Amino acid sequence: MILRIPLFFEGSKNSKNLYALFDSGATYSCINEHIAQELEIFIPLHTPMKLATASEHVFMEITNIVRLDFYKDDIRLSDEFLVVPSLSEEVVIGSTTMQKWRIKLDFENDTVIIDPKVAKLILINLIKKD
Repeated sequence: MILRIPLFFEGSKNSKNLYALFDSGATYSCINEHIAQELEIFIPLHTPMKLATASEHVFMEITNIVRLDFYKDDIRLSDEFLVVPSLSEEVVIGSTTMQKWRIKLDFENDTVIIDPKVAKLILINLIKKD
């Protein structure tokens, strides 16, 4: 199932409003290579990833990732995005990101639901006792 909504993305180089395709059939979150270059410095993968595409026997090699923050209803989320050359969408939010942030897709209302409690940062102070 797929939904496309505008989100605000932020990297170390720039920020931009982009249309994000929420695709529960995609494992990873991905971003178009040209857009990724505008937002963030690429992190090279030690070992490139070979991913299957929708076309039979067609694979794509991914050599870089970026880490980006993105916002929905003023809730700050972040994740790693595979940099995909010639990606037809600006951004694809895959199932791993949706599971991580417990994102729900409401197809009746064409909206994405994020529980604000999930995005709270909880710090635990561990003190070593002698």
